[in-house]
Amino acid sequence: MNPINFLLIFLTLFLLSGIRVVYEYKRAVKFRFGRYISLLKPGLRWIIPVIDRIQIVDIRVITINIEKQEVMTQDNVPCMINGVLFFKIDDATKAVLEVENYVFAISQMAQATLRDVCGKVELDTILSKREEIGRNIKEMVEKDTEIWGISIQDVKIKDIELPENMKRAMANQAEAERSRRARIILAEAEKQAAGKLLEAGKIIDDSPSAIKLRLYQTLSNIASEKNSTIVFPFPEEALTSKNK
Repeated sequence: MNPINFLLIFLTLFLLSGIRVVYEYKRAVKFRFGRYISLLKPGLRWIIPVIDRIQIVDIRVITINIEKQEVMTQDNVPCMINGVLFFKIDDATKAVLEVENYVFAISQMAQATLRDVCGKVELDTILSKREEIGRNIKEMVEKDTEIWGISIQDVKIKDIELPENMKRAMANQAEAERSRRARIILAEAEKQAAGKLLEAGKIIDDSPSAIKLRLYQTLSNIASEKNSTIVFPFPEEALTSKNK
């Protein structure tokens, strides 16, 4: 083979082997002899084969699961809590140079922060204010990840597992609360009914014939039920005239 042709083929293969394609949602950190050189943006890029190396970083929102953690709340209730964390790389260079494995680091930091935050509040707060707990975890984790060029998008509390005896105690408490509300509603209804009966009694007292009509209506209601007992209303005027 002609040396010139051999050299041309070698140069062609050398140039082609250095071609890299960086996708729009990724960034490439370029190293030369182990030293950081530059950040390659999306598009068709070329590096010096053998000499240059690139590390690809995904800049899309990444989701990691916060594994279930055993937490002792402020009111001494043990529970198992897990969640989910969303983060995004804002500076790919820092994410590669400042931390060895940012996904693992964020996961461990989120687990420790979850235990710290939930351990400082009572169980009722965790159950009723999940969003607030998630925001507190997000703010604490983001303070440490900011120097890595990583921003925390959101943190959500997913599941809270309680001991069986605590579940029964909470169920009994909820049942007692419903019973209390039912009694209050019934008492309020009795109070309103008593007021209406008092108003009706005053109206009947003002009209002697009204009480007779009421007695006849009561007799009609009893008769419609087909009872064996028949009640005859006796006019009070007859008793009054007889005593006289």
